[in-house]
Amino acid sequence: MSLLDAARDVRENAYAPYSKFKVGAAVRGASGTIYRGVNVENVAYPEGTCAEAGAIAAMVAAGETELVEVAVIADSPAPVPPCGGCRQKLAEFGRGSVPVTLATTAGARLDTTIGDLLPGRFDASHMDNV
Repeated sequence: MSLLDAARDVRENAYAPYSKFKVGAAVRGASGTIYRGVNVENVAYPEGTCAEAGAIAAMVAAGETELVEVAVIADSPAPVPPCGGCRQKLAEFGRGSVPVTLATTAGARLDTTIGDLLPGRFDASHMDNV
């Protein structure tokens, strides 16, 4: 199964009763294992969880801390990029060169990288004097 197929399949499990905007995400850990996540809304906005954050949490819960590929899919007119917080989360666990596929359920696709999504990222090297 491709990473995009994994994101597409899990998207249906999103909990989006308020926005009706379901998002699916999948990340591939360095081991090759695929971890999936969906957006989970809460009536107390903005207390929900993004799909990318859910996939990363599943990866970390399984004991992995490096991702090597990302896919995100939503039913939208154009591919939906991760929010700012999720861009930073992706940068925490993946190198700038990690490929990111953004897609729509209708088939539109944008291929990018974590580095392109978050140029000038804040990372552990900024903490060297701490």
